[in-house]
Amino acid sequence: MSGLLHTLFGYHTWANADLFGKLEELDPERQGAELARALRLISHYHVVARIFAAHLSGETHRYTSDNVAQTPTLADLRSAVTDSDRWYLDYVEHVPSGRLTERLAFMFTDGDKGYMSREEMLGHVILHGGYHRGEVGRILSQLSIMPPWDTLAVYLHQTEPARRLQGSQAPTSATTAAVSG
Repeated sequence: MSGLLHTLFGYHTWANADLFGKLEELDPERQGAELARALRLISHYHVVARIFAAHLSGETHRYTSDNVAQTPTLADLRSAVTDSDRWYLDYVEHVPSGRLTERLAFMFTDGDKGYMSREEMLGHVILHGGYHRGEVGRILSQLSIMPPWDTLAVYLHQTEPARRLQGSQAPTSATTAAVSG
């Protein structure tokens, strides 16, 4: 198990959940076109994540392109992305670190051949998702909606607030009393 990969997929999961929360605030009547574009982008990076999950598992996937013909609803896509994120968290938790450098041959949906290490595939899923979340963030900005703070630093400090102490211990009441007395 790689600590960095676990952290990155924790961040990826957190960022996806945060983005879906923002999208649920959109008014489908007034902002339907923008919501449809956002869902299409998320559907694309979700499909790619599922394709790479199949490669990592040694399974055959059912996709013939890098997106589905019919974009899922917000609720269905959120559920599917959440399930996929859980799969990746479980995968990086249990994959032996020695297998991460193993290179796998695969086919892209356009028929081109590919050859990547497991670690490279995992990195691709993280970076690809972040790229497209950024595109969705731009859509939100154009609607004058503040996009989520989709950064690793924000994730680390929100999920582990003690990091703000920069490695020092939080003062206890006994320490505080001794210093002020």
